[in-house]
Amino acid sequence: MEHLYKWLLGIFLLTLFLPGSAGAISGADDGSDSIPIFPDLVYEYRITELDNQTPIELEYNKYVRRYIDVYTIEQREHLADIAGKAKQYFPLIEQMLDKHNLPLELKYLAIVESALDPFAVSSSGAVGLWQFKLNTSRMFDLTVNSYVDERRDPYKSTEAACDYLRYLYRTYHDWQLALAAYNGGPGVVRKAIERSGGKRTFWELYEHLPAQTKGYVPAFIAVNYAMNHLQTHQIEAGEASFLHEETDTLNIHYAASFEKIASEVDLPIETLEKLNPVYRRNFIPNMSQPATLILPKGKVVTFLKHEKQIFESKPVANTLLDSADKDPQDQGKKKLVHIVKRGEYFHKIAMKYDCTIEQIRRWNELPDNNLQVGQKLDIWVDPHYVERIKQERMRMEKQATADTNKRVVFYTVQKGDTIWKIANKFNCESITDLIRANDIEDENDLKPGKQLRIYLDH
Repeated sequence: MEHLYKWLLGIFLLTLFLPGSAGAISGADDGSDSIPIFPDLVYEYRITELDNQTPIELEYNKYVRRYIDVYTIEQREHLADIAGKAKQYFPLIEQMLDKHNLPLELKYLAIVESALDPFAVSSSGAVGLWQFKLNTSRMFDLTVNSYVDERRDPYKSTEAACDYLRYLYRTYHDWQLALAAYNGGPGVVRKAIERSGGKRTFWELYEHLPAQTKGYVPAFIAVNYAMNHLQTHQIEAGEASFLHEETDTLNIHYAASFEKIASEVDLPIETLEKLNPVYRRNFIPNMSQPATLILPKGKVVTFLKHEKQIFESKPVANTLLDSADKDPQDQGKKKLVHIVKRGEYFHKIAMKYDCTIEQIRRWNELPDNNLQVGQKLDIWVDPHYVERIKQERMRMEKQATADTNKRVVFYTVQKGDTIWKIANKFNCESITDLIRANDIEDENDLKPGKQLRIYLDH
């Protein structure tokens, strides 16, 4: 009877809290620009509906709610951008999952891992849509060298991810534990099982898992929910650079530079980079096996007509050192303005934007290495960095505005503390806010004695 009651109540609430209805809860004062927020029972009902469509267990709780808020409230623009990229990458990911007889909902794992960015690189060195580290990539015969990084190849990395997920599911016979092991490694799950006395579900092992792995399954469930309810939350998917069906793949048997290809087929180098992230230096080397080149369908015939002119035996000079003296505009780079903050120095800024100190000085005609707080610097970056940096700035500005209306308390980290424990202790709305407010780069490395700034509602 309780289940039937919840089901009937869920249907009633869904009709009551449809977007634009009188009963909708708003996250803003202006009704026209409101952000839809719903009661827990509505989220629970919707996730139950999704759970009925997949063998992966999806449930609703306070941890999942935190991540739903992150995606649908705090990072709405970022989610819209991801939904745009999904138009390009989801068709090929779904095709690969279907080939391996895996749940199609695993496509959402690529959002948790990389936000569907094949150029994504984590602080631990994991790369690509599926965030493979170098050692893990070798398990699946993904080539990584100075010119090629198949961790960034959407096709080959997805094939590897499918193989790995199948192996993990065979090991645990539980999709949530397989996901936890994908994030933290099989050793992390094995130790959690041992510490728990042999328990075998994710939520039973929750307290025995590292902080990052604790958040992984809730984030996956939240992404699954958010991507299926974009319209409900008034989030409009962004535009895809290319739809999957608008591209074609060629096999080439010779070396070629992006610069020469772009020139001969009249295509921006940025387009070649987006379609062919596997090539690290904008150069396709001469390999023992045919190399793949992805082009817009309308450019394939033009490429074949100019194939002889495109052939090259050696790469053009396109490393950071070789290109240091070139005009950044000629290299297809985009300009951003960086405002120097307290504690920043040249090395830190140069590393952030993947450039050199000498380049920053030349771009800004600086006579020495002295910087002033508030000083504006022109920085030229690769196009795929631009949107990521803009999104981060928007989140920081939004958070700064929100923080002005909150009370600040300071907390000294104690031995055994984790981000999750501290967030729970102070009933923080989001661990993302806590991490960002304190410039925490590695949430698993909190040293006792470190003082944290925590914003609380009045």
